[in-house]
Amino acid sequence: MSETLERAPRRDVPRHARRARHNPGGLIAGVVASVLAMVLLAGGAVGAVVWNTLNKKIEGTVVAISETDAPPPNIGAIEGGFNILIVGSDTREGLNNIDGSDDGGVLNDVNILLHVAQDQQSAVAISFPRDLWVADETPCAWGRINTALAAGGFPCAVDTVSAITGLPVQFAGMITFNGVIQMATAIGGVDVCVDAPIVDEDTGLNLPAGTSTLTGYEALAFLRTRGAVGDGSDLGRVSSQQVYLSSLIRKVKSDGVLNNPLQLLSLGQAALANMTMSASLGDAYTLVQIALALKNIPLNRVSFVQWPTHYIESPDGASRPVATSWDAAQPLLDYINTDQPFVLAQVGDDRGSTVDTTKTLTEAEQSQLADNTGLPVAEGVTGQTAADFSCSVAN
Repeated sequence: MSETLERAPRRDVPRHARRARHNPGGLIAGVVASVLAMVLLAGGAVGAVVWNTLNKKIEGTVVAISETDAPPPNIGAIEGGFNILIVGSDTREGLNNIDGSDDGGVLNDVNILLHVAQDQQSAVAISFPRDLWVADETPCAWGRINTALAAGGFPCAVDTVSAITGLPVQFAGMITFNGVIQMATAIGGVDVCVDAPIVDEDTGLNLPAGTSTLTGYEALAFLRTRGAVGDGSDLGRVSSQQVYLSSLIRKVKSDGVLNNPLQLLSLGQAALANMTMSASLGDAYTLVQIALALKNIPLNRVSFVQWPTHYIESPDGASRPVATSWDAAQPLLDYINTDQPFVLAQVGDDRGSTVDTTKTLTEAEQSQLADNTGLPVAEGVTGQTAADFSCSVAN
């Protein structure tokens, strides 16, 4: 069913250095994998027809990410839990000149690593900013983390994140702009809040202040907008994307989605039609095992965090690169390696996102929250949980 993906030959000049272009960024970042895992056949909600349909969709879309890439015998037996990397490709292929660019992009502008704890009671999704400088830390990226796809294809993107964190990546998936559009529509839209009107000529996004339900291209535009949120950097955009992701998780975990086989089928087909998966993720049985591991995690134990960074002087002449802030990143990795749940100092970072005090969880959602009393605070780490309501900060 699977085939090995040969690494692309290294080019002398990275594509991003050849000409100016819009910053793409988008896609349902990080937990597209967890979303897909939680809904696909979750709790037996999807019948045999859905199972067979999804299995057929998977065939021919898997690649090997390492020489030992293979499904584990039992998902629950993975040492220290398991890790899933979701990569967002900025390719415009087949998108009819989206945002004025008709070339086939090869930048991995979204990189989110999802870690699920061994006891399956907590999960952490780490977003790595596209401008993270990794030239001295990884074996194949040129400079910034988003050059990995161009430097060596999908396996290089996996190797890069693994080298930065020291964490093994058992599963990986890569999704395109079109996947975001189709999945946002299949889920029936995602509610997002902005603290002031957003008008972004680069992406075409035009939102009033308050809460809007986003589907299709509008959802993609929201996830891609950079100059219109926060401080105009990718750090602000990552925080803004977490507004979308937390809302998406709450919707996917609601009874209306998990108990609707037709909606599950539509979502699963939209994702699989636009995803390239590692061979380890390339069968419905493994997806079911992951679904069973993820679907019962409390909302306040699903954390979306940004990889700790700080701005540095640009080594390549391009704008606003960042480097890892290890005084905060290493404790974060220690929590992950020991499966220690933690809490964040605040909701959002007040740069790309801020807390929304006007909304609360339903009584049913509140009754399923875990007791976080006494958990350590991850100092220097920004983000939120799926139980937190937040608004994107308009620029």
